[in-house]
Amino acid sequence: MILKDRVAIITAAGSGIGRGGAEIIGREGAIVIATDLVAERAEETAHHIRDSGGRAEGRALDVTRDEDIQRLVDHVASSYGRIDILHNHAGIQIEGTLEQVPASGLDASYNINVRAHFVAAKAVLPHMKRQGKGVIINTSSNSGVFFDKGMLAYITSKTAVIAMTKQMALDYGPHNIRVNALCPGWVDTPFNDPYIRQMGGRGAIEAYVKEKIPMGRWASVEEIAESILYLASDRSSYMTGHALVVDGGECIA
Repeated sequence: MILKDRVAIITAAGSGIGRGGAEIIGREGAIVIATDLVAERAEETAHHIRDSGGRAEGRALDVTRDEDIQRLVDHVASSYGRIDILHNHAGIQIEGTLEQVPASGLDASYNINVRAHFVAAKAVLPHMKRQGKGVIINTSSNSGVFFDKGMLAYITSKTAVIAMTKQMALDYGPHNIRVNALCPGWVDTPFNDPYIRQMGGRGAIEAYVKEKIPMGRWASVEEIAESILYLASDRSSYMTGHALVVDGGECIA
């Protein structure tokens, strides 16, 4: 097991990519603290990991509350003595052009997609520095690498995540703390519902996927989870400051 006895915190681990990442990290031997806004979903993920022979706990977490993030990090450090992996996955997708998105929509996108990543990374940093090692994964999107119509708030925030990730990597590489951004393309989860509405419904997105993505299909959660495992493990030991795009070739089409 390539992550044996490492301690991992994962936000938004109650469903979709977050759950897939938590489960594969757990299968590879890490102690997983699976968090979600909904406590029951977090515990369900932790239960799946334990049922597979892993070690995990589920905890409710509202990433918009700085004090809740700090409390969680303090709990993990006190309980397990270290924090090896942080995967900031919590995110929100708000559709619309400049004329359609209210300022509150941009604020919400920034607060969850960018600021929450910042706060969690800042909270775990002292522990990683003390250990002399750590991994931070910030979920961005392939939409942070190229641009899509009608998704101003989302793309602005996801581009910011990549810039923040690169700066963190530059600043903390000397401490052996690696920071990378995960940039998934289309994965068929409810997270995409706002974008699908913007595009005109299910039929429109299915046509887009078939025509515009060179591989002609959606990614599976399991495929993205493999990329999370790669970034979390020593298999990527010389990679930092990178935006890892996993999108079936969409961004080069």
